[in-house]
Amino acid sequence: MLGIKRLGLLAALLLVGVAPAAAAQAAVQPSQQDTQYLQAIHQVNLFEITAGELAQQKGQDQGVKDLGARLKTDHTELDQTVQQTASQLGVQLPSEPTADQQSVIDQLNNASGEEFDRLWVTSELAGHVQAIQATQTEISQGSEQSVVQLAQTALPTLQAHYDALVQLAEQLGIPVPQTSASGTPSPGGTTPAPGGTTEAPAPGGTTEAPAPGDTFETPAPTQS
Repeated sequence: MLGIKRLGLLAALLLVGVAPAAAAQAAVQPSQQDTQYLQAIHQVNLFEITAGELAQQKGQDQGVKDLGARLKTDHTELDQTVQQTASQLGVQLPSEPTADQQSVIDQLNNASGEEFDRLWVTSELAGHVQAIQATQTEISQGSEQSVVQLAQTALPTLQAHYDALVQLAEQLGIPVPQTSASGTPSPGGTTPAPGGTTEAPAPGGTTEAPAPGDTFETPAPTQS
């Protein structure tokens, strides 16, 4: 009987030690905003890596090939940090791009020559506007410091990509979406929740990408 009592006391002591640890773990769970941003930016990276490879393989203009290689490299590096941060926070990441992003990839796979270049540039412009907006939202609304820091690191890279895409679009005579007076996607716009429902275009492209040759009329981010 004494042995059983001692075992019971030991078990109770172990539970007392486990409870604070469990509570501490629960306390550091990332918010929905942080979780959704990690998932969304990971899907952006998956899309950009694939789209970058396609640009290198199928681009007709050398500028498309070169920028595709740059985007692939930068988003591969960014995703390493995303995966590391998500692992530390216990956030499960998607294994593939969104359905909308995959639709754009399918369109790119079926295009060639000048048609491919125009479709690639227009979809990349739209995707980077959305990715920048989602990143700005995380910086202003995120609560987990490691995720906010990731967004702060990602923003200059995304902005540099957008600026390079604008320059390339102008060289190729491809219409550019309207932006703010500073020439960048307007901060503070209405942004769909990262990784949200299919009702909002996910960062990285939409199923409504304009047909090559059509006027590209992606609306500018709405000012608050």
